[in-house]
Amino acid sequence: MEPRTSIRVSLTALLGTPVTDAQGQLRGRLKDIAVATGPDAGKVAGLVLKTKTGLALVPSQEARETPAGTLELRSPDSLAPLKDEGNFLFLQRDLIDRQIIDVHGRKVVRVNDVDLEWHDRDGSSLLRVAEVEVGLRGFIRQIFKGVLPRVRLEAVSRKFAPRGIPWQFVDVIEVDPARRVKLRIENERLAEMHPSDLAEILEDLAPAEREAVFTSLDEEVAAEALEEVEPKLQKALLEKLDEERIADIVEEMDPGAAADLLAELPEEQSEAILEEMQPEERQEVEELLEFDEHSAAGYMTTDFVYVGTDASVGQGVQALRSFDGDPESVTDIFLLDEKRVLRGSVSLARMVMSQPETRLSVLSEPRVLSCPADLNQNELAELFDKYNLHSLPVVDAQERMVGVVQADQVISFLRERL
Repeated sequence: MEPRTSIRVSLTALLGTPVTDAQGQLRGRLKDIAVATGPDAGKVAGLVLKTKTGLALVPSQEARETPAGTLELRSPDSLAPLKDEGNFLFLQRDLIDRQIIDVHGRKVVRVNDVDLEWHDRDGSSLLRVAEVEVGLRGFIRQIFKGVLPRVRLEAVSRKFAPRGIPWQFVDVIEVDPARRVKLRIENERLAEMHPSDLAEILEDLAPAEREAVFTSLDEEVAAEALEEVEPKLQKALLEKLDEERIADIVEEMDPGAAADLLAELPEEQSEAILEEMQPEERQEVEELLEFDEHSAAGYMTTDFVYVGTDASVGQGVQALRSFDGDPESVTDIFLLDEKRVLRGSVSLARMVMSQPETRLSVLSEPRVLSCPADLNQNELAELFDKYNLHSLPVVDAQERMVGVVQADQVISFLRERL
């Protein structure tokens, strides 16, 4: 049978409400509301009452809101001492005034109030969390709680537009009684975010919450987010991690970004992280660390797609499929001879419009732009501007291709100068 009624009420309005038994005897006042987690997330597990003998918990279905605005227990035997707090999220203690991640809006917000709903089903009152209030309406309720009568306070607060986030879009950073921080969320939600959005969230969080979010991410997602934040925040995010965990993350980063990160860390820590990395990834990063960070080589990545000069379009597609780097960063396939000397490049757009058996050398640009590894960053930026480049190959003194600079690296450099 479907619920017959649904009545919205705010947490602020409920807190402090007298709780009586069926005979009207006061049994306590509402101190907090315990919410279930896991599969039953959002369901109110119980009401926390402050009684003469201490805190007690009563199942939400054993209480109802009366027309007078009080709470009434169906049975005085439903009261039980509050013992185990580990399985619940407490709305007042753990949520009000705390930072949360609005996954739907991709931002960090502070909770001012929580809206709940009473559902009347078959004569039983069930209480569920509807949404969290992050706007002025909840703030006004907090400020004037106890100053204005409840009815008057509700009337005043409703003059402000609601700004709520449905509970299913809320990722709660929970603080337990020992003040340790842990993340009570579905990590898949964070993994689905664009790295730039996740980086902004990390920047907006307080240090403890930031640590909780970052340490919950898998290596690949953590690496993508780390590439998007400022060097100062990068070091802060890695501060509480051991070298083995950092190495796992750094291995997933673009080699150029990884080298930039390690260059910012103390030499002893950087060397310890390199020691924990796999040999192939370590060698790539160590080679990049030898270059001047203000040169073209300092901005390049060693992750690029290349084939031999006699390769076909079909072989180029296979090389793309085998590429271990970020596929979104690939704009061209480069043609290298047996000595790794750059002989040509083919844009992906041109390649996908051709037959599989077509030789890539036929599709190659007649003149291939490249730059020396020691090219100054200002001259590098001028090349990108002059030729409207998406990427630029970097070659050594023997014209062997050693990396590629992407346009976003140049844009980041130019933004730092503003």
